[in-house]
Amino acid sequence: MQNRVAFITGVSSGIGRATALAFARQGIDVAGIARRAERLTELEAEINTLPTAHGDFLGIAGDVTTAESMNAAVAQTLERFGRLDILVANAGLGQRGAVADAEWSHLETLLRTNIDGVLHSIRAAVPAMRKNGGGHIITVSSVVYNLTSPYAATYAASKAFVSSLANSLRLELEDENIFVTDVLVGRTETEFNEKRLGAGKRTGEGIPTMSPETVAEAIVKATTSHQKTVILRFFDRLIILGNIFVPGIIGRMAKRQYR
Repeated sequence: MQNRVAFITGVSSGIGRATALAFARQGIDVAGIARRAERLTELEAEINTLPTAHGDFLGIAGDVTTAESMNAAVAQTLERFGRLDILVANAGLGQRGAVADAEWSHLETLLRTNIDGVLHSIRAAVPAMRKNGGGHIITVSSVVYNLTSPYAATYAASKAFVSSLANSLRLELEDENIFVTDVLVGRTETEFNEKRLGAGKRTGEGIPTMSPETVAEAIVKATTSHQKTVILRFFDRLIILGNIFVPGIIGRMAKRQYR
């Protein structure tokens, strides 16, 4: 795992932050991008105090919604570390509310982050991976990617895009030794719910929640196991299968959660 370089989007909190720490513990150098510069400084300090030999960290203040920012971030990564082996396209937002009534600014922000952000990350990282003769792209999607999801429809649709993109991209890049893994994440204890755009309160507290460290460990493992799709828990598999076989029932359960 050493002598490899990972580029991670959305490292200021949650899954992105935990993944940066997990890679660093494995001796992998990490470049992380986020909008909150102060969080990057805090993360660098924590990585530098890890008790064992660890990878270096490069914090980059930037915005995944613009191609210029992502291209510049990858250029900084190459300048610092000389290579880029792993991309974790993690940055994302949630949104709740009826499609017809939600504020357009909220929908646009979600789409620009969850869709454009992933595209910009991939398009910036792939040329750098080609110079190495290969690499690994990790897309962070969601178990709701195929969900009939009233009042969370735009978020679910954005994750459907991510998963569809990952499956097609895998075939596009396989001859260049660039592998693609799609990680379907279930409910995780992060700032995601607090930062979610739109109205409505969170319900459905009975749904099991996992830690961001659990997701991070699965992401690190995926870079060596070359799994096409990662689903972390049996419960999450049930959600995905339920929407295939009984989408109406699953949709009504989701409606109660998000309305």
